Amino acid sequence: MAVASDEEIIKALKTVTDPELGVNIVDLGLVYRLDIDDTGEIELFMTLTTPACPAGPEIRNEVKNVLSELPGVNGVKINFVWSPPWGSHMISEQGKEELGWMDGEF
Repeated sequence: MAVASDEEIIKALKTVTDPELGVNIVDLGLVYRLDIDDTGEIELFMTLTTPACPAGPEIRNEVKNVLSELPGVNGVKINFVWSPPWGSHMISEQGKEELGWMDGEF
């Protein structure tokens, strides 16, 4: 079975939303790096809006679940990293629109 493509993985990650902000983790800029090897092992490097984010465990579980359901995925390792620290400048234009932010507002 073929391993999921980067596009399929990103599409799956976009179904995971930060429950406090209501925006997906990709458009929030929380996903820093994604590695997948030939055996279907995914290693994801991501952050949260703050190290003490109360939604952290929920987000981790949802990420693991959606990635594990992809074809050819045989394991998911999630690494939370804090450098560089997340900031609102990391939110995509789509994410800013979803939050109702105007250009230059933040």
